[in-house]
Amino acid sequence: MDPDAVAKAFVEHYYTTFDANRAGLANLYQDGSMLTFEGQKIQGSQSIVAKLTSLPFQQCQHSITTVDCQPSGAGGMLVFVSGTLQLAGELHALKFSQMFHLMPTPQGSFYVLNDIFRLNYA
Repeated sequence: MDPDAVAKAFVEHYYTTFDANRAGLANLYQDGSMLTFEGQKIQGSQSIVAKLTSLPFQQCQHSITTVDCQPSGAGGMLVFVSGTLQLAGELHALKFSQMFHLMPTPQGSFYVLNDIFRLNYA
């Protein structure tokens, strides 16, 4: 398993799904998963998807600038993403950073154990 290839494939899948159908992200999280979104902590797949689907915009487009990954314990990996987020009807894109801690499933795929998202205001 090439961690960089897994990270790249995960990032492509995550943001394509987020931009098209946020509710479709539910299967990437589990009950023990935690999202910190702009400082707000949310736990559990259902609560995380409820947060993501309640964001105050209907359409957006992520453009990824960088993807960095490192192996973590127990077969997991840390994935750090930076990029821009273009909201429909907005002139300027917003810069963001997001970190995922992916853990392996018994089926051989990965789920998101930890997810931290921040807009970069600078």
